[in-house]
Amino acid sequence: MAKLGFDLPSLITYLVNFLILLAILYVFVYKRVLAMLDARSQRIKEAVEEAERVKRESARAQEEMQRQVEQARRESQAILEQARQMAERYREEERQRARQEVEATLERARKEIQAERDAAIEEVRRHFADLAIRAAERVLERSLDRDAHRHLVERVLEEAENLRRN
Repeated sequence: MAKLGFDLPSLITYLVNFLILLAILYVFVYKRVLAMLDARSQRIKEAVEEAERVKRESARAQEEMQRQVEQARRESQAILEQARQMAERYREEERQRARQEVEATLERARKEIQAERDAAIEEVRRHFADLAIRAAERVLERSLDRDAHRHLVERVLEEAENLRRN
């Protein structure tokens, strides 16, 4: 081996030194490096699992939120429909109330018109009775011939006209 440039005792010394260094590194450094790599690998694995768990929880929370939004939408639609129905019912009640008020007003107006008509008829009857009495008084005051009769009727009609104007 000397021809190759190797010295056997030096080679053995180097080899023993290397094995001792390897043993020391294995005992003190390699185990720690492996433990550190295993710990790092474990942390990465846990982080990945945590990320997957958070992703699943996020998906569940998203689904729950979507269900709540849909539920809120349905409830708001129900509330709006109820409000529409209440407004329609209120409008119908107000229309009915207005109709009843109009009918009551019309009925009162009819009664007032009928009362005024009855009063006017009664007043005409009284005036006519007065006119008839005056005509009878005049007839009794004079004897009736045709011209006097015509003159009397015209005079009574004129008096009636004057009474109506007053």
